[in-house]
Amino acid sequence: MTKKLAIISTHPIQYYAPVFQLLARQLDLKVFYTWGEQSLHKYDKGFKQHIAWDIPLLEGYAYTFLKNMAKDPGTHHFRGIVNPDLISEVQSYGPDAVLVYGWAWQSHLKAMRFFKGRIPVYFRGDSTLLNKSSGLAHSLKRLFLRWVYRHVDLAFYVGTANKAYFKAFGLKEHQLVFAPHAIDNDRFGADRQDEAVALRTKLGIAASDVLILFAGKLEPIKNPQLLLTAFKELALENVQLLFVGNGVLESTLKASKNSNIHFLDFQNQTMMPVVYQACDLCCLPSQNESWGLAINEAMAAGRAVLASSQVSCGIDLISQENGAIFKCNDLIDLKQKLIALTSKKECLQQMGENSSKKITHWSFQKQAKAISSYVNR
Repeated sequence: MTKKLAIISTHPIQYYAPVFQLLARQLDLKVFYTWGEQSLHKYDKGFKQHIAWDIPLLEGYAYTFLKNMAKDPGTHHFRGIVNPDLISEVQSYGPDAVLVYGWAWQSHLKAMRFFKGRIPVYFRGDSTLLNKSSGLAHSLKRLFLRWVYRHVDLAFYVGTANKAYFKAFGLKEHQLVFAPHAIDNDRFGADRQDEAVALRTKLGIAASDVLILFAGKLEPIKNPQLLLTAFKELALENVQLLFVGNGVLESTLKASKNSNIHFLDFQNQTMMPVVYQACDLCCLPSQNESWGLAINEAMAAGRAVLASSQVSCGIDLISQENGAIFKCNDLIDLKQKLIALTSKKECLQQMGENSSKKITHWSFQKQAKAISSYVNR
């Protein structure tokens, strides 16, 4: 008999909805969105605008939006998700198990505590130990997190660093199942080269030039300023730089008047494959990145990748065959890696082909299969 799975998630996300659609073909599934319907029109502080994704996020699976009674609704703080009806709504559905995405909101943690011991509680999150601290505060947090994960029967980990995190806070090997972090490989890998060439032409970038791409929020944690500084100091011949996104650092970055530095505003999902395919090298210089799905997207688009050592996915996805990793915040190391990678455009093309092959193993299909196989066993 097909098992019933309740999923608790804050709001529709472009990286989760396709997995829910796949799971709904293999399980009796219902998703409980805890932020409420207002999340469909949320203001993204990072991009400094209201974001409405232009791909379907609510098709192909059953869902409900719960009433969120928080005084300040949102995912930015623990009391931003308060759903008095969450537990009763899930109970009414009568699931065989519950899968919770993230514990750091009042209703999510409450649900984990309530259902533990009643039905299996599964968990999905992508935290790592890459930015671990020390001292009393760290010791207290460690004790607290070990208590949190005692309310989890099993966690679906996204990659190597995430698995190490779960083990550090008490989960055992038999409680961990690999369900790879993924994006829509087919959509990003579909041939959009004609549009990519047109975009380069519009920006005034020659076919023979190497184009470095930063795509994401222009905010300190993403560290675009480091990439800009490295690029300006190197002044490499026939190499150009493109920033795609918006954020608090936008005016600072744009203050640099350089004909080889280009800017595009936030681009929605249907346009991003074109953006990636227009570049030769995608760089993610973040100071802290629990995964870095932009790297997945760039690889699916067949591009070489460069990331800081604080971008967690680098452990699993980046090698000398398809790019490089530089020491976080190390301007000299970043410059050395940029010199090496941009010296021969044909080498970047081969790295991009290697990226395409490697990322096929990190797919929505494999993630959904891992979850459904365990729930249905």
